[in-house]
Formats: sequence, structure tokens, C-alpha cells
Amino acid sequence: MNGPVREDSTTGPRTITDEAAWTPWLDAVRAFPDEAYRHAVVLAAHPDDETLGASGLLQHLHTAGVPVELVVATDGEAAFPHLSASERAELGRVRRRELHESLRAQGMPDVPVRWLGLPDSGLAAHRDELAAVLAESLADADVCLVPWPGDPHPDHQVVGEIGLRVAPVTTHRWSYPIWMWHWLLPADVDVPRERAFGHRLTSRQRELKAAGVAAFTSQLDPAPGGGDPILSAAMLRHFARDHEVVFREPPRHSAPIDRFAELYAGGVDPWNVAESWYERRKRAVALACLPDRDYGTVVEPACGLGALTLDLAARAGHVIAFDPVAAAVKQAAESTAHLPNVEIRQGSLPADLPDGPLDLAVFSEILYYLDDGDLADTVTRTVAALRPGGQLLAVHWLPWAAEAPRDGMDAHRRLLAHPDLDPLVAHTDEQFVVHVLRRR
Repeated sequence: MNGPVREDSTTGPRTITDEAAWTPWLDAVRAFPDEAYRHAVVLAAHPDDETLGASGLLQHLHTAGVPVELVVATDGEAAFPHLSASERAELGRVRRRELHESLRAQGMPDVPVRWLGLPDSGLAAHRDELAAVLAESLADADVCLVPWPGDPHPDHQVVGEIGLRVAPVTTHRWSYPIWMWHWLLPADVDVPRERAFGHRLTSRQRELKAAGVAAFTSQLDPAPGGGDPILSAAMLRHFARDHEVVFREPPRHSAPIDRFAELYAGGVDPWNVAESWYERRKRAVALACLPDRDYGTVVEPACGLGALTLDLAARAGHVIAFDPVAAAVKQAAESTAHLPNVEIRQGSLPADLPDGPLDLAVFSEILYYLDDGDLADTVTRTVAALRPGGQLLAVHWLPWAAEAPRDGMDAHRRLLAHPDLDPLVAHTDEQFVVHVLRRR
């Protein structure tokens, strides 16, 4: 971690945010999801960023047997700008040694470090080079941690922004803040509170993290010439707490259709909808939540292989089901060919929603894959297509899919906030959420 510029062009010197100011904010942070990951890649702008921001989380992944790889963009040689060229080179060598010692102190000596050696405090001029290398490093990662792109340090911003941009769509993406704690305030609009998740450190993880931080003596000791250390006592208090905070960094755009086509190409039933207890139970609960026995015209976007379509057909006069993937449409059409009241089409949201009038619209495991614009358009079109008194059934998995711009509960909150929809039924358990709403 290198110190950012401490002056603001309009307000002068920045005010340091005391650790106590963050306490109420931290108390309400959701717990980091304990998922089974296969390969974790951690990006850092400078040696020590990863230890300060995410040591406990990295220890947790490492102990769970997840291979962890660290990619460090610079050697941190510009931590003290007044140093000569030779002194900077030596500081860079020192900081490399410190990081390896820190990993040993944290019980992670086997974590490989990829040193990029790009200019400290000059990463903005090396975006293309950085993007190429990070794309290669992240190619096989199913989870990555990057510096928070909003952090008030230009190198952190560049590494975070590029890392998120080049990460595969199948990668769970997280960012960790560093200077945010020191220079920003909990109420600042740039702090993404709604995407914050916390990992609570065990006493052993805190002990090892403290040992790892202590290895960075070049940042802890007074600056050459007697100046303040980079890691002051006030700064260190932010990283001595019993939990770390990371921000979920979802894709900004709707999940690409090619991703789902790839899944269907790899197997006849990629989600095992016919056999898995989750899928069978979810369908049964969702159907039981529908208050009416029979419906007229029903639309089911993202119908997949048509498992739910078959159930809906037993309670509907006409079912219009569609999916953007040709392979899924083909199988759904085959499985429902014996049902004259079922119409299978190829189409996607929001463009291919029928105009109506509709008696029931069913959204199962699809709305969280839509970005803000597509979701808003989908809801608007659906409400317009529903007849007065028509219903909307939504059922979604609660965890956050890597390809999804949001989690299931966020999608449901947006439905519940619509002024023309009244909630009729709600069911939430630890795996999925169901809502039935009625158009006014």
C-alpha cells in the first residue's frame, strides 16, 4: 500500500476518518458467503495491499484447500517519492522480500506470487499491458479479489477496474478497500454499502494477519529522513478489527446468451432440473403459492427445458414459453409436444415478451441475470401486458450467481416496489424466495 495524495483540489487537506466512525456501518454488513471455490486469484497494486485488506479471507480460502494465486502489479518502489532511482530500486527489492516473508508469517508460504514489475504510481499509462497480463492470470479463476476501483489511490483504481473488466463472466468478483477507511466516510455516496459483505476473522486469523502486517517494516518504520510512516497507527486500526469487508462486484450488463448456450451444449440438463431436490422442491413450492387453481394465458420466459412449463400447462388454458437458447427450445418443444395448449418459442427478455393480455407471468431463475435497464424494461412490459387482476409469479435462488448483476432478493425487492403490483404471497427460505404479486 502506498500513500495517496492527501490534498483535495477544493477542500485542502483531507480529514482522517477515525475507526470508530465505521463501527455502526460495519455491524450491519452481511456475512461473506461460504461457497466452494476451485481457484482464487488475488490482485494487488502494491505489496501489502492484499494482506491489509483480505488476509483473513485469504487464510480462510487457503485453509479450505482452495489454490490461491497472488498477482502484484508494482513493487511499491514509489512509496517515498523523494528517493533517488537507485534507492527506489532497492526499496522495490525490499518490498518483494517483505511480501514473501509476510505470506510465510500468515501460514501461506506456498502461495505463488506473480510480480508484474510495472511502474509504481504510473499504472494508468500501462493499461493495455496490465489488461493482457491480468486476463491471462484470471482465465481459470472462479473467484477473484481486486482492489476496490473506488479507492482513493490511482493505482488501486486502475488494477481494480481492469481486473474486473477482464475477469471471465463465470468468475465471482470481489473487491477490497484500503484507503477508503482512512479518507472516506460511511455516508459518502461512493461507498457501496449495499454490496458490502464481511468475513469475521477467528482469533488465529487475526494473530496471523498481525504477523503478516508486521513483516512490512518499510511501511511501518518512519520514512527515510524521518517522515511519517506509510502505515500510521491510525491507519493500522482499520485493519486490526475482527472482520474484513469486501464488495461484491457484479457484471454491469445482462448475462450473455452465449454463456447459457455453452451450458446447454455441455449437457442435456445443465441444472439437473428433472432430478435435483432443490429444483423439484422449488417448483412445487412456487406452484403451491399460486392462489388460483386455473389461469387463462400464461407466459414463462427463460423456460429452459420446460420442466416448469409442464406443470403450468396443467393449470392454464394457454402457455407461451420461450428461451434464448436454441438447444433448450428444441428440448422443451419435444417434451411438451403432446400438449396442445403449450407454445414454445425462441426469444429473450425483454424484447420478446408478448403484449398480452396475460393472466399470469412466471419468472423463474431469470430476473437476477438482467441488468438495471433490461430488468426495468421487463417489469414495465410485464405489468402493461397483465390484465387488471393478473398475477406475476417470481421464484429465484438466493445466492449470487457469478454471471448475475444482482442476487435474487434484489430482483424481488424491485418487483415489490412497483406501484402497480400488490403482494399476495411471500415465501422465503434459506435457498430461494417466492413472491406472487397482482396487478392493480
